[in-house]
Amino acid sequence: MTTYNLYKLLKEELKNGSNDLVTRTSGHIIRERIERDIVQEENGSVITLDFSKIGIVDYSCADEIVAKLISRLLGDEYGDKYIALTGLNENQRENIEVALERKELAVMAEMLDGKHILLGSLNTYLKETLNLILKRSKITAKELSEVMKLEPNTSGTRLLNLYKKRLVKRTDEMMPGGKVWMYERI
Repeated sequence: MTTYNLYKLLKEELKNGSNDLVTRTSGHIIRERIERDIVQEENGSVITLDFSKIGIVDYSCADEIVAKLISRLLGDEYGDKYIALTGLNENQRENIEVALERKELAVMAEMLDGKHILLGSLNTYLKETLNLILKRSKITAKELSEVMKLEPNTSGTRLLNLYKKRLVKRTDEMMPGGKVWMYERI
């Protein structure tokens, strides 16, 4: 896991003395810096954006940084990587969540108090599946079928959709009977 300290990036890129992420222009500058760094990361990397030393994050900056990064991640612009947020306070969470919901995107986040949450828009059955993965750490489609009493095809589709949204990692593992996809929390 690689952590990007947004406070440090803010100081390096904007040099304005502020600890707030406000305005679309500021967000654009910070996002471009993050994008230059993300392309250097290895496939399979989890990139954590750390908001713990940031004050205010307004909607336009949340949209420019978080929503655009997630959108481009899902468009395969960065390869097989994952983005999560950490160190969020309640006000930051609200503006980031609105930006994500307007574009029907979602991201995993950790609040300042250590609570892990999902931010953004995700349908109910995928939320249920994601919650099970968060509890168990990892799961196969066969295990999901058994636990949630689903058809194998349905459980496989749910897991694939969570992976495509970059909310869970997917690896192949050897199990008795051959290789299987393992889906795990990020």
